[in-house]
Amino acid sequence: MIIGYARVSTDGQELDAQQTALRSAGAERVYAEKESGAKTDRRQLARAINALNAGDVLLVTRLDRLARSTRDLLNVLDAVGKAGAGFRSLADPMIDTTSPHGKLILAVLAALAEFERSMILARTAEGRTRAMANGVRFGRKRKLSRYQIAEALARREAGETTTEIGRLFNVSHSTISRLG
Repeated sequence: MIIGYARVSTDGQELDAQQTALRSAGAERVYAEKESGAKTDRRQLARAINALNAGDVLLVTRLDRLARSTRDLLNVLDAVGKAGAGFRSLADPMIDTTSPHGKLILAVLAALAEFERSMILARTAEGRTRAMANGVRFGRKRKLSRYQIAEALARREAGETTTEIGRLFNVSHSTISRLG
């Protein structure tokens, strides 16, 4: 069975042209929605994928109706593959998991996405190292200044409870109990 998926981003856009094209291409069922492609948890897309059985095909008019990024596309195609189904795009005939050529193109896309992700991680780590060398402190901002920490420790040594000290500095008792 061929199952179609149509999507537009805004209420001002219409789904009619996509639905007609999908039905003309043999889609027996069409799931359609007006949602941003940036959302990865689109209800009708999930229903379309859940409706797939082994040997079925998920069909879209164009790739950008399905996914905004290579990573998102690969995640959707992984779910389609796990259902034992194939995928085709009318406007992008090279993306067709029902053919050997389409599978090759997807393998290349997956490799590129993995490479892109590793490059992003490397650049991020490099930037973090540079920032730390320049004295940038990462993590959440401290709730107490150095003076307040010294004062809180002195009060704790003097016998005040962590709850009393916490109230004084407007922090929780656990913040006080974690101090040096």
